[in-house]
Amino acid sequence: AALDDPREGTILTVAREAAAAAERGAERSGDISAFLKYLLAEGEVALAHTPELMAVLKEAGVVDAGGKGFVRMFEGVVRLIDGDPLLAVDTVEMEVAAAAYMDVAAERDFQYCTEVLVRGEHLPPGNEVRQALHAFGGSINVVSVGDILKVHVHTDTPEAVFTYAARWGSVETTKAEDMREQHRRFGHDDRRPVAVVTDSSADLPDTVLDRHRITFVPLQVMFGDTTYMDRVELRPEEFYRQLRASTALPTTSQPAPGAFVRVFRDALGEGEEVVAVLLSGALSGTFKSARAARKAAGLDKVHLVDSRTASLGVGMLALRAAELAEAGWRAPEIVQEIERVRGQSGMLLTVDKYDNLIRSGRVSRGRAWLGGMLDVKPILSLDAAGKVIPVDRVRGRENLIARVLSLLERRLTPRPRLVRFGVAHAEAPEVAERVRNALIAAYRPRDCFITLATGVLGTHVGSGAWGVFYQVEDGTPASVGEGQVGE
Repeated sequence: AALDDPREGTILTVAREAAAAAERGAERSGDISAFLKYLLAEGEVALAHTPELMAVLKEAGVVDAGGKGFVRMFEGVVRLIDGDPLLAVDTVEMEVAAAAYMDVAAERDFQYCTEVLVRGEHLPPGNEVRQALHAFGGSINVVSVGDILKVHVHTDTPEAVFTYAARWGSVETTKAEDMREQHRRFGHDDRRPVAVVTDSSADLPDTVLDRHRITFVPLQVMFGDTTYMDRVELRPEEFYRQLRASTALPTTSQPAPGAFVRVFRDALGEGEEVVAVLLSGALSGTFKSARAARKAAGLDKVHLVDSRTASLGVGMLALRAAELAEAGWRAPEIVQEIERVRGQSGMLLTVDKYDNLIRSGRVSRGRAWLGGMLDVKPILSLDAAGKVIPVDRVRGRENLIARVLSLLERRLTPRPRLVRFGVAHAEAPEVAERVRNALIAAYRPRDCFITLATGVLGTHVGSGAWGVFYQVEDGTPASVGEGQVGE
């Protein structure tokens, strides 16, 4: 940020003062040790003055984190030359690191630290790239060597940056890290008994994830040769924009075990144990990848739960796990209760087009052609193992809502006392709102979420699809020692 938008009170101030001191010190002595000690002393003086030059530092009573890192580098060099043992540093001082986070929040407030590497024969000049990226955010850094261009930018729309970068050449690699999530993690110094993890298919709103400190592992969505981390590098709105513009259907892939290891270890930094509620193992290799990660890394304190559902079905189970963790439940108890609730929950999903179902092999081309000709829409559900099963067929879009609500009423009779609903849709907001209103009027649920489905669900059901997910929490919570306790 300091390099993109220079201002006093940052590492630039400390570096400039150190450079001026170097010019003065070079005239005093030819002793390299004395010279570096003089630089170190002048750098520390400049660092101490940074709070006077930037209001956010002064208010917090801290110095600039980048400036302090610069000074510490010189301190290490001086110790090395003098033969002193180097200090072992295990942690970053809280008040210094906080300054860096506060600077991001106060001066920029962009959410994602984004990088993209592009390869091409006719790359634009660096200043042209930098100017273009200003439309997306700040903290811009551009490096160009031969036929390779790498850019760094802080932005709220990483997927838009990746799309724009494709104009310059072939997008080779991308990265987007949620700085607000990192800041949130940093700000919570209270370690919890249980932290909760899910995956990006869960479709819970960002506000719910933040409120309950639920973290997720992103699945991957591929458009042609470009791979995105779902919900991080490719937000739902951008996914559907690309879906409309693309001639080829996208594909998805589960996270690599290494991605799970990283998230699980981060979660164990927040909690003594971790409960991970993940996409149905019958629908994706996500659960299998998580299991491999847990075993390979020896993460015995990570407890895995196969949700045997998808989308908001996964999300609402993860939310319930987080609520139980907040209430002081231990991980084995949470796992048993989630498995109990899972057994009395479900979904009803309908698709508008058959293209994606044909590709997945769930519908034959002949049946899809006939269904399209007759305007017949399938209603799908999941069995006890989490596999997709057909439930009904309805002719015409207008009859779908009434039929889905009728099927739901059969499943929820007698009427549950504690029930949650979620309505996920793939660009069908009007229908989703009508369904949500009907559910609230009929059941008075604890929650009734409505969400634009991420690319994971959208890839497999296509635009126009929508589904109702229900979670019944009635009954006596499972007691520890009964039944099987997760993994």
